[in-house]
Amino acid sequence: MKKQLLFALIYAVSVGAAGMTAMADTDAFHVEAPEDPGEYALDADTLDQERLDAWNTYREAALDDDVLKEETQECVMTFGEVQMRYYVAVIGDKPEDGYPLYIAMHGGGSDDTPDFNDEQWDEMKEYYSDELECGVYVAVRGVRDTWDTHFNPESYPLYDRLIRYMILTQDVDPNRVYLEGFSAGGDGVYAIGTRMADCFAALNMSSGHPNGVEVVNLYRTPIQLQAGEYDDMYDRNTVTAEYGLKLDEYHGVYGGFEHRTLIHYDCGHNYDDSAPDPIPVMKDVKAWLENGDRSHEDVDSFPPDYMDQFTRDPLPEDIIWDLSTRADSREVESWYYLKAPYTINSGIIQAAYSRDNNLVLVDTNGVDGEFSILLNEKMVDFSQPVTIVVNNEEKVLNLVPDWRVLMETTALRGDPNYQFEAEVVVR
Repeated sequence: MKKQLLFALIYAVSVGAAGMTAMADTDAFHVEAPEDPGEYALDADTLDQERLDAWNTYREAALDDDVLKEETQECVMTFGEVQMRYYVAVIGDKPEDGYPLYIAMHGGGSDDTPDFNDEQWDEMKEYYSDELECGVYVAVRGVRDTWDTHFNPESYPLYDRLIRYMILTQDVDPNRVYLEGFSAGGDGVYAIGTRMADCFAALNMSSGHPNGVEVVNLYRTPIQLQAGEYDDMYDRNTVTAEYGLKLDEYHGVYGGFEHRTLIHYDCGHNYDDSAPDPIPVMKDVKAWLENGDRSHEDVDSFPPDYMDQFTRDPLPEDIIWDLSTRADSREVESWYYLKAPYTINSGIIQAAYSRDNNLVLVDTNGVDGEFSILLNEKMVDFSQPVTIVVNNEEKVLNLVPDWRVLMETTALRGDPNYQFEAEVVVR
């Protein structure tokens, strides 16, 4: 475990100074052994089939749900008092592992009437799709006519539902889900991408503003940042460059944080990132920001071309979870293979596992309540004792795969890559 990574990131979040290292006391936690599943125990030798059976059972029931049928037929989802309308286009022949999914968010935001946002939504239905060769393309309408149209509290559970629907009904590959947006949609990429990063293979943010969101949760999620050279309203141009430099520092010191930053030469808020044609961008973002160096080169800025390089790893060997960057309106409480109720909304958890050593390592700082570690046979060998180490406190457990955990996690995410057979509570 790279403990320096954890503490340096905690310090960067608290004082806004990436790349600095500050040691801190870790929290005191106790690892609890799960109860014996008894009649719900699963045979460790048949877990592949058990997982497939659980997914097929869930999928059959979900597809028979009247709400799903109505909302996918009408392309309108309801949560509380809001609706999210969406447009779907299926493009090209389906790849063997399923279609990639591109969720696109329009510009606009706050306006006296919904007409402008409707126009922006209509434009986004074609903006990134005209040059797309293969995929399920979904253009979403912001849920309210507010500046944060794409990330009102109700938006987050609706995005969870949208992804689930597309996996179930459009043969989408869950490991190739991409999020892109322009202007207010770029704001949405920052907000949604950081709070739901484990849902996405990669992100593209064009001409938006981060509004102060921290990006620690993008450790495993690539992002392309774009802004025009002269887009100085809300300092979108310079803030985009500054966030790119922050990610540069994170990546240089700790690895991860894959990203690319494009400042478009001689452009304001708008530029043509809707096609794969090379267009001029600054060669050196740092030199442009600090010294006004306008040297430029031609680059393909088309978001799908950047994002298509990446496929999500749903079970990466090490992860970081910034619990202060969450959306507590979501029904999903998990993050990769960690889980915590939404009453836990501060601190950072860093976790890693080694199947070769049947070992799980967890470091926390500032976490103010219990959380869980979710495990499956791809992460550990259930036929052998599993060692769990939390903040240097070690516990060896004999874990028995539990049918109830498998069914609960299957339904929790609606994603066959996030099925687990054991849950270890850490208090």
